[in-house]
Amino acid sequence: MMDLDPRQYEHVAINDNDVRNIVLSYLVHNCFKETAESFIACTGMKQPDDYPVDIDKRKPIFHFALEGNALKAIELTEQLAHDLLEQNKDLHFDLLSLHFVELVCSRKCTEALEFAQTKLTPFGKVHKYVEKLEDFMALLAYEEPEKSPMFHLLSMEYRQQVADSLNRAILAYANQPSYSAMERLVQQTAVVRQSLHQEFGKPVGTQTLPPNPTIGVEQATTEQHFTRR
Repeated sequence: MMDLDPRQYEHVAINDNDVRNIVLSYLVHNCFKETAESFIACTGMKQPDDYPVDIDKRKPIFHFALEGNALKAIELTEQLAHDLLEQNKDLHFDLLSLHFVELVCSRKCTEALEFAQTKLTPFGKVHKYVEKLEDFMALLAYEEPEKSPMFHLLSMEYRQQVADSLNRAILAYANQPSYSAMERLVQQTAVVRQSLHQEFGKPVGTQTLPPNPTIGVEQATTEQHFTRR
């Protein structure tokens, strides 16, 4: 148990440079290049030498995945990180499934079935993909798949999830942090609030957060100076 009074931290000074670095890391991490450049210009920060190239390579991949153009996202990913998808089968499956979904939504059912047989069915040899395959194939049984029980697979939220996973994987492949400093600080804040609630019995809100919430503030700020979001 923690032996502390949270009120003792109410007047702790926050370094402006740390705040700027956290904001910049979020913008870069999410490929908001124009906004990041404007932020740098307005704050007078020093622009990292390598981050524009990094954004220029990741941004189209992220947006192609987000738009459902998974085959183009796969092509560019293989150019940037040639063996990433070979190493990350889950991500590869998710990207292929996006293309399948686009075919289904376009009512190209024959093409979707052929694509599934050639690209998705081989994943069925691994047990963990069987249920996912069944869900995707079930979409073909509905004239209006968006009204099927698997409608979430057609949603923008699903695309966003896959696009985010791809972006994080590319960053990790390049030995960069896969979560921005802001995300990690939010993660740590959630852990601290939970600990305080357990210690003092004070109610706290709940929120959905990515994994790995155990990084310190100083470490997050340093690591994420030029992260993707």
